[in-house]
Amino acid sequence: MKTIKVVAAVIVHDGRIFATQRGYGEFEGGWEFPGGKVEPGETPQEALAREIMEELDTEIEVGELLDTVEYDYPKFHLSMDCFLCAVGSGHLVLKEHEAARWLTRETLDGVDWLPADRSLIGKIRERVFSD
Repeated sequence: MKTIKVVAAVIVHDGRIFATQRGYGEFEGGWEFPGGKVEPGETPQEALAREIMEELDTEIEVGELLDTVEYDYPKFHLSMDCFLCAVGSGHLVLKEHEAARWLTRETLDGVDWLPADRSLIGKIRERVFSD
């Protein structure tokens, strides 16, 4: 099975996290943490900063690794490095996504997460919403 290496940003601001809804492709309509594929020669952190600039017109500060998700979709294996991030500059402009939401502890389960992203919710509750 083909492995796709991607990165995802768990953007945290004022006690909320940023989620995006896919506007295209096989998983259109599903909710995810924004990010994308790692290109040859890039570190995961470099790839994430580039992807967020391309997709959301925003510069982010990539923080610590929250988790690496390994998930088997029917047609491929996903290996996704997920980093805690903060907005450096910009306004999170949706260029490729259908919609976006800032989620709180109470609304974290209020979107239909894609399966690989859903596996992060417990870690986010522990690390971001632990107070």
